[in-house]
Amino acid sequence: MRTLPSILTLTALAAVALTGCASSPDATSTPTASAAAIECTDSGTTSDAVTVAGDPGAEPTVTFTSPLAAKTTERSVLTEGTGEAVKEGDSVAIAYAAYNATTGAKLTAGGFGDDAGLTVNVSTTQTAIKGILKGVACSNVGDRVAVVITPDDGFGDTGNTDLGVAATDQMLFVIDIKEKLPTRATGEDQEPTDGFPTVKLADDGAPTVTMPKSDPPTELAVEVLKKGDGAAITDTSTVTVQYSGLIWDSGKEFDTSWDVGPTSFPISGLITGFSQGLVGQTVGSQVVIVIPPGELGYEGGNDTAGISATDTLVFVVDIIDAA
Repeated sequence: MRTLPSILTLTALAAVALTGCASSPDATSTPTASAAAIECTDSGTTSDAVTVAGDPGAEPTVTFTSPLAAKTTERSVLTEGTGEAVKEGDSVAIAYAAYNATTGAKLTAGGFGDDAGLTVNVSTTQTAIKGILKGVACSNVGDRVAVVITPDDGFGDTGNTDLGVAATDQMLFVIDIKEKLPTRATGEDQEPTDGFPTVKLADDGAPTVTMPKSDPPTELAVEVLKKGDGAAITDTSTVTVQYSGLIWDSGKEFDTSWDVGPTSFPISGLITGFSQGLVGQTVGSQVVIVIPPGELGYEGGNDTAGISATDTLVFVVDIIDAA
């Protein structure tokens, strides 16, 4: 579900704001979507004026003279990577250092070292702000790029008060293209468990879910459909997943990430049953989480999403990455 969860930390809140909106099963979210154009963007005198220092993989020291005032979004390659080219439909993990290019103030940073960064899906349905997509598109894995983002490719005519960006401010991002990520679970298939919904996968991995005729479990239940061999999820992890959420009785899908691509969010801040169902699972796995009504789900329901206080929820989750 796509919203700004107020219980996230400042760093997580900043990451959510930078992707335009979060796709996560938090306790107050409602489904929305937006599109962002993807274009290759050229370098210019403004982005070329940005300099950085520091070792690869570590947060760089960024030097520029404010205000930067590009006429259109500009992107300069500061360090050339030797990895694969980023293509349409790819999901990539990035590290970033973000600045208000008008005032010179640092906004936020993430993804350097062992820190969780952002996952960006290079797709016209991705909800990341246009300037980030333009910085990632046409890059290679290993590139470090400087992107000067105009308001039209940033937060538009509203700015973003959470990050301290006014409506007329430009932004500067120094982005490291860290790696390509899979777009679906890659683990070993497991035998289905009786009493759980049946999951069939499309060619791209998107699930179609059929509910059993039996009554749903009255306690939290988790089924592993694919077992990955990656790191185990902890209660402090930031995870990158694909997921669909459905209502047991009706089979209605009330939310999905499959229309925008893999999405990242901290385990903290999610509805309790979703968090508990993921903790202990491993990267590469696909799991089904069945959440009974009450305190583990949307206690009191969620009218906007069409969830009542008595609904049992089903999530099919592909765990793609964790930090």
